[in-house]
Amino acid sequence: MSLRDIRIDGERLLESLERLALVGMTEDGACCRLALTDEDRIGRDLVSGWMREAGLQVHIDPIGNIFGVRPGRENVAAVMTGSHIDTVRTGGRYDGNLGVLGGLEVVRTLNAAKITTRRPLVVAAFTNEEGARFQPDMLGSLVYAGGLALDDAYATRSGDGKKLIDELQRIGYHGNAPMPYCVPEAFVELHIEQGPVLDIEGGLIGAVRDLQGISWQEITIVGQSNHAGTTPMRLRHDAGYSAGAIAVCVRQIAREMGGAQVGTTGAIQLHPNLINVIAARATITVDLRNTDEEQLQESERRLAAFLSTLARDEGVQISARTLARFEPVRFDAQVADLITETAMQLGMDCRPMTSGAGHDAQMMARLCPTAMIFVPSVKGISHNPAEHTEPAHLVAGANLLLHTLLELADR
Repeated sequence: MSLRDIRIDGERLLESLERLALVGMTEDGACCRLALTDEDRIGRDLVSGWMREAGLQVHIDPIGNIFGVRPGRENVAAVMTGSHIDTVRTGGRYDGNLGVLGGLEVVRTLNAAKITTRRPLVVAAFTNEEGARFQPDMLGSLVYAGGLALDDAYATRSGDGKKLIDELQRIGYHGNAPMPYCVPEAFVELHIEQGPVLDIEGGLIGAVRDLQGISWQEITIVGQSNHAGTTPMRLRHDAGYSAGAIAVCVRQIAREMGGAQVGTTGAIQLHPNLINVIAARATITVDLRNTDEEQLQESERRLAAFLSTLARDEGVQISARTLARFEPVRFDAQVADLITETAMQLGMDCRPMTSGAGHDAQMMARLCPTAMIFVPSVKGISHNPAEHTEPAHLVAGANLLLHTLLELADR
């Protein structure tokens, strides 16, 4: 059998995905493994145990990133793959998990075929990619790539006031491996698309060439609490109305700018949050994204101008705090080309793509040539219990990852 004929064990990959999905599963079928919770610890234990069973040397760094290392024939720079296993509160079973377990399945396949690559292979599981419990998102890979100081990451607090370093130590994943453990020769991340393009267009594989920039802000409005029935509209300083106006503005900015611009208000909190009381305080999150940095900055300027006008007109105080800010990323053209060429050699339809979501790959692109492989998400649904990718597409993506890594690791 030639190297080109080797394929992963699809049933084994699917079984691993199902077993990990059971960790943190809720009554409605969602996966809830928020970063550094007990559920995350159980998932980490399971995955790192599988790594050791596959003969990988497991290393954990000071931010809790997990690396399973398969030595190569030569002591040269490694090729890395991987993703994350933490989820949002209402997560699906493939987001992040496919990238980690797909990489593990590549190792299992090479072991069975008794193939040793020239370069070492590393399978990574990064900490707190989702940003659902600690901000910013992609925190573990950002620290790994040198974009966030370790002490600053340690000081981050969750919504319930827990300090990241305390939670990291509590679950037993405060490691001492070097930071970064290695600077790879290349990094390839396999992921579900989390969008509808491949599913709608009937494609099989996306070779991801760029990734949207992200601007996360938390906006706080302070008005005046008062009686809902006795206070004339002209005399109100309504934090609740102001929050709603901001949500409408974010949608208008995206519509007026068009192109790749998107905007979302994902969370709104009111105080005192009573039906018959004008809200004295409101907190709202804004998520702005664009593939072009100048356009992303333009959307931020438009929002800032609106906030200034709103504060003046409504007699409220408005402050904005940056939660995360990442510029758009252009992935390595040679790695993306290799993914495309390898897909064609394997008889897979492949199209160039932009990622609308943030991924660990965007942080790894700071260190080494990087690109991503996308497989379809049915109806584009993700961060949802209904998240689904057809088994054949999961297996195809893992096979493409296998042969892309083989090519990179033997260069």
